[in-house]
Amino acid sequence: MNHSLRAARVATFVYFSLCGTLMGTWVVNIPAIEERVGITHATLGGLLVLLALGAFIGMQVAGRLTDSLGARIVVPATGVLCSAALVLPGLPREPWTLAGALLAFGFCNGCLDVSMNAHAVHVEKAYGRPVMSAFHATFSVGGVVAALVGAATASAGLSPAAGMAAMGALGIAIALVSARALLPTAPTAADTGSARETEQAPAAEHRGTSGRIWILAALALMVMLCEGAANDWSALHLKDVLGTPASTAAFAYGTFAATMTIGRLLADRLVARFGSMAILRYGAVTAAVGITIVTVSPWIWAAFAGWALFGLGLSGCVPQLFSAAGHADPSAAGANVSRVAGLGYVGMLAGPAAIGWLTHLVALNHTFVLLIMLCAITAVAAGILRTGSDRTSEMAASSS
Repeated sequence: MNHSLRAARVATFVYFSLCGTLMGTWVVNIPAIEERVGITHATLGGLLVLLALGAFIGMQVAGRLTDSLGARIVVPATGVLCSAALVLPGLPREPWTLAGALLAFGFCNGCLDVSMNAHAVHVEKAYGRPVMSAFHATFSVGGVVAALVGAATASAGLSPAAGMAAMGALGIAIALVSARALLPTAPTAADTGSARETEQAPAAEHRGTSGRIWILAALALMVMLCEGAANDWSALHLKDVLGTPASTAAFAYGTFAATMTIGRLLADRLVARFGSMAILRYGAVTAAVGITIVTVSPWIWAAFAGWALFGLGLSGCVPQLFSAAGHADPSAAGANVSRVAGLGYVGMLAGPAAIGWLTHLVALNHTFVLLIMLCAITAVAAGILRTGSDRTSEMAASSS
């Protein structure tokens, strides 16, 4: 394995960590920004829809740009833009200017998210073995970095704008320095030959690939809906349903996030041994068991165990779906990843809202039956990862 490929993998880790840190920096500054602008939680919730809308649009734009210009150009460019845009939400004093800032930051973040995932697909293909899950674990580590830096800047008395500007300036430098290590994504001779074969393939085959991408996107929506629900409702479940103090309840999300990160660090080796379909299927089953325990158990220790299993089960699912989308058609990896990531992002945002709406009808723990059903559907549909060429086998063959 040559030095340039290792450097490209390290650079991809850097961009995933950068993306997680930039988004995490915004998240940890939300309370201060909300107070500065003088808005209610309800108004903030409405403004966050614009953040999501901007991200969704950015994902679709970046997917096509990555396919046409190459990830080596688009990834660092979007890394610089996202870093520069980080300061925008820290500046406004009126709701309407905050709305514009969130739309812009969301757009840039969505562009970086899709372009770096498309490059990760190229790195994985070059390695000839699964490496996608570890990249997603690094994104989570970026969130931890943001929390630590946010706490430090707050204790130092820095305003949100100053802290976010400093992190953004550092992000710009990191994005530029890491750019040279990225893989060139111009078509090789082999790729060009396969592209000609694709052009001659029957229309039915193209429709089949497109249909498979949308199935992967639907599964990403379901899995990320479950993840979003855990992010916003795990701590409230322990506090409101089991009656624990807020300090104890906070560990529910911490448990979920910790096992999610650990699972992603381990998932690549498991994929190499058992295949991506097995990780998606048995991961979804594990998640279903975990959230079932959360739903029915009256014991705090069992609830912690359930949230831990839920995070562990979900941990490897999204990376397999993104990777499968990118490998389905190398010439359109960016566009395909953008479809799966975009719909998955909708699910991430819809999860908390769906659970919140259901709490008007049933108790909070009973709303988690929806999550059980989505995990079960994902487990049943996991065979989609074996449709066409098996990704793991294909990479193994290419490396031999």
